[in-house]
Amino acid sequence: MSAVLVSTVLAAGGGVPDPGAGVAPPGSEGLLTILQWAAWIGFGVAVLGVVLAGIAMAISHRRGEGGEHMSRLGWVFAGCIVIGSAAGLVGALV
Repeated sequence: MSAVLVSTVLAAGGGVPDPGAGVAPPGSEGLLTILQWAAWIGFGVAVLGVVLAGIAMAISHRRGEGGEHMSRLGWVFAGCIVIGSAAGLVGALV
């Protein structure tokens, strides 16, 4: 019953409205500042993660634990990719 109602409303209204990218409400500059700070902190933590993984690899390479640290470095790089492409990923989904 609800599917019939939805299709009737869409047909009468001319289809689903497309808001485009949207319009930011007044006073939204603060949110943009918070997002910029979060990105900056995320990149800083990512750089720290790469440095710490490198230190761990350098210290433990003689004990044969390099594979464990290499996987840690892979996870750090995966995080870097997600942080760096966050806006693009969300834009692709919208």
